[in-house]
Amino acid sequence: MLSLNPGQKLNRIAGDLEQSGACALLLIDIANLANVERRYGAAAHHQTVSKLLSLVSELAKEFTTGGQVLVTEDRGADALLAFLFRPRSDRAFYDEQLPQLTVQLSEQLSRRGKEAVYPYHRDPLSLPVGLTVLLHNPNVKPERQIREGMEIARRDAQLEADLRARTRNRELLELILRGELGTRFEPIVSLRGSEVIGYEALARGRADSELRTPAQLFQQAGECGLTYELDCLCRRAALERVHCLPPGKKLFLNCLPTSIGDPSLRDEGLVKTLENYQLRPGDVVLEISEQESIENFAIFREMRDSWRELGLQIAIDDAGAGYASLEAIMEITPDFLKADMRLVRGIDTDPPRQEVLRALNAVARRIGAAVIAEGIETQEELRVLRQLGVPYGQGYYFGHGLSCEGDEAG
Repeated sequence: MLSLNPGQKLNRIAGDLEQSGACALLLIDIANLANVERRYGAAAHHQTVSKLLSLVSELAKEFTTGGQVLVTEDRGADALLAFLFRPRSDRAFYDEQLPQLTVQLSEQLSRRGKEAVYPYHRDPLSLPVGLTVLLHNPNVKPERQIREGMEIARRDAQLEADLRARTRNRELLELILRGELGTRFEPIVSLRGSEVIGYEALARGRADSELRTPAQLFQQAGECGLTYELDCLCRRAALERVHCLPPGKKLFLNCLPTSIGDPSLRDEGLVKTLENYQLRPGDVVLEISEQESIENFAIFREMRDSWRELGLQIAIDDAGAGYASLEAIMEITPDFLKADMRLVRGIDTDPPRQEVLRALNAVARRIGAAVIAEGIETQEELRVLRQLGVPYGQGYYFGHGLSCEGDEAG
């Protein structure tokens, strides 16, 4: 049954449907937010859904003029519902405006919905939107009409999600085959004197694409089995643009643990790769990403020793984010520990975060490594990090990074 407050909302829907003769039903599938409830509890899930409900209501009213609009939640079906009532004779609305509205709603939810679900949902947000039109039938109970309409709209939402996934799969495959990937170089700065010591290479898709950010790119790559190929392309794209960097600065290259099989990272292949781009081994820091866990530390240590013999340095990404990163620190003994941005955001007002970062900094010194604080955005965060003795940092506080001229990636 619908959880629509039967005493009021259902009566209103039935009355408005009878009066107008028709209504559009937009269904926003929020089933993938169930993980918020499992991880953070019912209160966090309720807060997230309430924010999305307000956003959908705002957008539905913003995109439509005239007529009645009712936005509600169906808790039993993990869906948000928007009922848009227009006279059955309004052909312009049902034939032209409604399909455009559905596209606009989907696009805006993708962009603005991230704020509504933060900080509980950090993965790329997917909220499929389905559409159907209800025609008033006096012989059928309103509850049945609405339920059947919801089922149709949900199937439409799933079809739309499948089509968008197929489009993203094809786009990613085309991107990899053509090598069309942009790179932004984010500066890594000495917090003692603000000198730039190096740049982290961050992949970027097209600005007009759903695959713009590294998170979106790698999530899609994981879904279609192209993670290794994308990871290799990210490094190649960064190396092809390394000439855009100021001389004498280190290049931080992200590397998934599974990429130890990449020939360009092994022995003679690595030496040749560096020579091709006029880089010395001491110019490069391989940043081991924790998007994947290291499954065999014995094999990985062999690669680490080979890299160090050549003169490369190693960084562990997202240090302090969980047990996997702490285990990697113990097993690999890297040269740099990149403190996860979740430790850095708001650290100026959070004493527990300060103590965790103080401890991480102490561990780094004992193993001969240096901490790089990620995600610095404010002067206050920078001030506290300096007080804690963190030597390096990066984040939007220092600018949005460098891109090569003519690089159209977003």
